[in-house]
Amino acid sequence: MKDMIQRLRNSYASGLTRPLTWRIHQLKQLSQLVDDHQHTLLTALATDLGKSAAEGWLTELGFLKSDIKHTIKQLPRWSKPTRVSQPLLTAPGRSYLQPEPLGVVLIIGAWNYPIQLLLSPLVAALAAGNCAVLKPSELAPATATELARLLPDYLDSEAVQIVTGGADIAQQLLAERFDHIMYTGGGRVGRIVMKAAAEYLTPVTLELGGKSPAVVLADADIAVTARRIAWGKWINAGQTCIAPDYVLVDERVHDALIEQLKQAINAFYGNDPEQASDYGRIVNSQHCQRLIDYLGDGTIAVGGRYDKAQRYIEPTVLTDVSTDSKIMQDEIFGPLLPVLKVTNLAAAIDFINAREKPLALYGFSKSARSLKQLTEQTHAGNQCNNDTLMFMLNPELPFGGVGPSGMGRYHGKFGFDTFSHHKAVMAKPFWSDPSFRYPPYTSFKQKLLRWFS
Repeated sequence: MKDMIQRLRNSYASGLTRPLTWRIHQLKQLSQLVDDHQHTLLTALATDLGKSAAEGWLTELGFLKSDIKHTIKQLPRWSKPTRVSQPLLTAPGRSYLQPEPLGVVLIIGAWNYPIQLLLSPLVAALAAGNCAVLKPSELAPATATELARLLPDYLDSEAVQIVTGGADIAQQLLAERFDHIMYTGGGRVGRIVMKAAAEYLTPVTLELGGKSPAVVLADADIAVTARRIAWGKWINAGQTCIAPDYVLVDERVHDALIEQLKQAINAFYGNDPEQASDYGRIVNSQHCQRLIDYLGDGTIAVGGRYDKAQRYIEPTVLTDVSTDSKIMQDEIFGPLLPVLKVTNLAAAIDFINAREKPLALYGFSKSARSLKQLTEQTHAGNQCNNDTLMFMLNPELPFGGVGPSGMGRYHGKFGFDTFSHHKAVMAKPFWSDPSFRYPPYTSFKQKLLRWFS
């Protein structure tokens, strides 16, 4: 491990990753990998998570290619120095911010989107000119194996290394010194990562999770709302960190929403979602059992069937859920959706604010005033009104949590900035050297200094 990281440090010190041409070439190679091995990667995703080809493309491969395309187009502009103004006392001269890479970074991916959540941060790290060590999740072993096999054929191994293995390998990596660590996953491991990083005062980006609420007001278009919640919730069998974790619905439209959710599930996956080609599976039996245990925390209004041997749990809607129940304490990260009644928007806001800050928040209403109130009176890493998940498709928007749902952000230029240091530079000429800046400070000099300040 030490030797590998030292080789990367030597490569970085040699200036290998600095030229813009090298960075763009690496990004193009990554895109070419996707083109050349699309079938192989989609098959691995199906093996690990039961993802259909369409879902695998939309949420993983297509997302990655779009990210690369946007980055290549914008990188020449992002990497240029940015001129800033300066006070009169510092004139003549010029001040600017110079983006420069951090060095050797560690990227620890997650199992639920094992390609996107490993390689999209790599796009940002390479664009910024870093060397990188990648650690894919061992819980998506088929995908990890294929990435470990393919990446060395496309990316410069003097700058990018991929290391597979379990928690012991991750611990060995975290014991080493990096210039930045990015981790995507749960809060428990996030704390371990942050603690390890503190040993070297290494900056971290933590993309965690939490219980992301959806708020449905009485004036929402209930049919459209139900379809969009159902899509965001049950894509990847609910194993999405920004999926709606629970719904707070105005009691006047509660029954209508339940009925429309039932219709949406049927329209998406048919009468038997287990046979639907577009419905995935739980990642492993341990997570499957954890989710099955939640079924008793409410009344099953829709779904509820499961087959642990097949890692299958039907899209399920729960009502009459106690706020003290286990399912309302933990991040669900699966295809179970509690729907809770609230009397009005104010009650929903109070409910959200009484809990930890979520990674995402979704509001559904025809009232711009109500949605503005929800935005201004709550905290969340990201918010999307009258839809779910779609903000992820805009590369001009950052993605990241707040408080327990994470720290730092990436996507587009925000990712480039995360993996860069924007060095402050001031350049001054020799020809102007006014004496009033130097001691002794006479009363006249003091007046000039005060005036220029």
